[in-house]
Amino acid sequence: MTEPFSLQIDDTVFTGLEAGEGIPVVFLHAGVCDRRMWENQIEAVAAAGFWGIAYDRRGFGDTSSPDEGFSHLEDLEAVLEALDVHAAVFVGASSGGALAIDFALANPERVAGLVLVGTSISGARVPRLPPEIMTIANAMEAVEESGDLDAINAVDAHAWLDGPLSESGRVSGEIRALFQTMNGNILRKPQLTREDKPQSAVHAVGEIGAPTLLVAGDRDFPHIVNRHDDLSEEMENAFAVVIEGTAHLPSLERPDLFNPLLLEFLAMLTGQDDHES
Repeated sequence: MTEPFSLQIDDTVFTGLEAGEGIPVVFLHAGVCDRRMWENQIEAVAAAGFWGIAYDRRGFGDTSSPDEGFSHLEDLEAVLEALDVHAAVFVGASSGGALAIDFALANPERVAGLVLVGTSISGARVPRLPPEIMTIANAMEAVEESGDLDAINAVDAHAWLDGPLSESGRVSGEIRALFQTMNGNILRKPQLTREDKPQSAVHAVGEIGAPTLLVAGDRDFPHIVNRHDDLSEEMENAFAVVIEGTAHLPSLERPDLFNPLLLEFLAMLTGQDDHES
């Protein structure tokens, strides 16, 4: 079972979940989720003999902060220091993957491995989208301009959970309810206006030497799936896996398929038997 924690760092209170002990595995959530997207994975790595950790970044989940100048990278470094974590394996989804990349570039000696899920990259150019995807993107933009938070949440669930070209409602039940709870909370939070944007990592990713597992869902936006193929060539110790039948959040949608990949990767990094607890 996961246990909640909170850390007060200056005027910000970061909330998180943890379980287990041993080598730290730090989970960084997507921009439409919070720490809760990783609860299944935290329990899985804890059972395999690792220390699973996830926290809510500013503007997400239950973390509370004033509208002040901040950097997600500096926040991550501060959270790790507060937890007395020097080095770890970092698992990041979407914008959490971009943060993991930024951390690996700034602190290569502290990264034992990376797992990047549907990752974005700081400084990446706006992609050229095919016509069928542009239709979805235009609809998302129109709904956002309307200011109807429930409608925005519904469209976000279609795009990111179901997949942009999938039938709306493809993913249902508890997973959809959790997604809409997490994303709805984000949409209703006060906007933070003073983030220090990270430097572009687009041309530096090839400098990362840490072993890296790249995971994408085949129902995700095509440019995101293609990015994983490109990264597998740019990063010398990376390999890419596509989980069929999933979209942008395969770890949330199909933990039964994602978790074995994660545990196998951790076992490879550490030499530990992933069946030991």
